[in-house]
Amino acid sequence: MAMDRSLLHLADRDGIAALRLYAWAPYCVSFGRHEPALRRYDRARIASLGLDTVRRPTGGRAVWHAAELTYAIAAPTALLGTLGDAYGRVHRVFADALARLGVTAALAPRPARAAAPDAGACFSQPAGGELLVAGRKVLGSAQLRVGSALLQHGSLLLAGDQSLIGALGCDAPSPFASAAEIAGERGGELPLGRRVTFEEAIAAVSAAAAEAWAVEPFDAAEEFAADAARAYPEFRDPAWTWRR
Repeated sequence: MAMDRSLLHLADRDGIAALRLYAWAPYCVSFGRHEPALRRYDRARIASLGLDTVRRPTGGRAVWHAAELTYAIAAPTALLGTLGDAYGRVHRVFADALARLGVTAALAPRPARAAAPDAGACFSQPAGGELLVAGRKVLGSAQLRVGSALLQHGSLLLAGDQSLIGALGCDAPSPFASAAEIAGERGGELPLGRRVTFEEAIAAVSAAAAEAWAVEPFDAAEEFAADAARAYPEFRDPAWTWRR
């Protein structure tokens, strides 16, 4: 999270656009910037299961980062446009990536009412412009805009059904007794008839992004690394993660 926010600072300060693709080790639950996690989720249960937690700098709702690919794109707002424009442009790149994997994805229609920050897991319902495969949400995203730049975060599900998020609710019975059980819980997968590996997903997204934006490898500058190091303690601090 510190690295992603530093990419935002770089985009705001120097006008540089960057796309970062990554997985989480260990697996982790992330909360949206404004999500009332302290009220909604059972902090003691999460700790007893040995699960890591973090709060994102971007908005949105809780995500279980396990069998998925996370992306962060930081860019000047002039490059990607309004919130809706940016969602559309980025999600069309991911739709192209899924097509390269043999999956047909559609953009979700805009709902009559936007989901509130305390409406549950990110993948429980799609927002307008997010990606659906066979009617199921497989890509969710959220943004933060600072100055002349934006940071957009998102997760592409490769497997799993995100049911863990519901099981961590303050009033929900948990079917899991340990982190080991959770790590072995996979649930559904994209309708390919096979597993899509992290490496396959990275290759497909990289190819689609390179075609859409002429992406080149990004060499993190010294000032970027230093900025990320300064932000690191904040994102590790439970006072930030459980601030609301």
